[in-house]
Amino acid sequence: MEGACKSSKFEPEDFISGMPDIVVTNILNRLPLQEAVRTGILAKNWRLKWTMLSQLVLDKNFYNYLLRRKAEKNYGTIISRLLLHLKGVITKFVIYAGRRILNDEDINHLLLFLCRNGIKDLTLYNDQKAPLELPIHLFSCMELKRLVLTGCRFDPPTSFHGFPSLLSLELYNVRLKNGKFGQFFTHCPTLETLDMDFTNSPGKVKLVEIAKLKNLKILSLSLYNLDNPKIRSSIIFELAGCLPQLQELHLDFWYTEFIVDVAKRGLPVTFPCVKTLSISRINVGTGMNSLCALEIISSFPNLQSFEIRETKWLFLQNIVPTTGVHLPEVDYSTTGLLQLRSVVLGVVIGSDDELCLIEHVLARSPFLKKIVIHYHSEYDEPLFARKLLKLHRASPLAEIDLVDGGMKLNRLLESSGDNFDDD
Repeated sequence: MEGACKSSKFEPEDFISGMPDIVVTNILNRLPLQEAVRTGILAKNWRLKWTMLSQLVLDKNFYNYLLRRKAEKNYGTIISRLLLHLKGVITKFVIYAGRRILNDEDINHLLLFLCRNGIKDLTLYNDQKAPLELPIHLFSCMELKRLVLTGCRFDPPTSFHGFPSLLSLELYNVRLKNGKFGQFFTHCPTLETLDMDFTNSPGKVKLVEIAKLKNLKILSLSLYNLDNPKIRSSIIFELAGCLPQLQELHLDFWYTEFIVDVAKRGLPVTFPCVKTLSISRINVGTGMNSLCALEIISSFPNLQSFEIRETKWLFLQNIVPTTGVHLPEVDYSTTGLLQLRSVVLGVVIGSDDELCLIEHVLARSPFLKKIVIHYHSEYDEPLFARKLLKLHRASPLAEIDLVDGGMKLNRLLESSGDNFDDD
């Protein structure tokens, strides 16, 4: 008897069974759904702990999991059973609705259930060509803080006056039956993040409507969706000037044309709040676009992260370079003007205009830590590398990573100095 008492005294404490419910819920919410359900085998009193989930992520990964188990035909039934078993309020719900695995009636019942239970974070993802029709129940979810819609079509009722608590809105390939996107998102006064990209609805958004979102901190915009496909750099600056809280700006220049005469003008007023800027599908191999890119960078003096993405897509389109437009020479008296820490340039071809843009960035960024350049391997990489190494760097710690060409340059300037002789 005494031995039994001693042995129980040194048994390890059962921390898992004694965890507070809120801790258990937080753990379960961070697991893939199938793994969260499997926690029922951990201990007897954990058999139904998964029913405390407050976030359901039924994304494409979960659907592929069902495919591997040949249970995809039961997708709708599984969702219904999960919702019936959950005890608490569902605050986040992610649903993959592609391949017509859920019909319009399924979505209707699902959104009705979620709206009645105070959903705060909702993602609907449809990757099929035919858009998913959304019911009017969506516009009764007044507690929504984040809404992500992909491949959907909807028609807000006349009684809809916006989501009063919405902080983040992401719209990808969506369609409004009335086509008035601006009237939809301008009715969300607390909006801080707006991400729009819908190639099926060009020219449906007006900048004046975006400018009304005074609390916006993150803006991701395909300029193809604006009502004017010819973009002047002044338009971008005008928009930024209307958004005093803006910290991140992401612009997609797909099928967008710059006006040459405007890009030649002097630098505009600056916008001190923007810290992150990325632009995609812009061919900086032309003098026109590289000049506009430089003008944009220079207008955000506190910019810390800058990226040009997907330039390879434009390069493959055989775009003809703009003649008669070139970047000015670097004025080293402006060194220290930029606050850049990180720069990433998409696939470049080694043109003089690209090199001049890189020269401006290096010479005017004393706090730069790294610039990553994706170089097209069909061109003379060693020659381009030698040209890079000859450029002045305002930052003694700046690294140049030349990738995709079989070469990487790391802090060579520290050991080799500024002067390099041509071979």
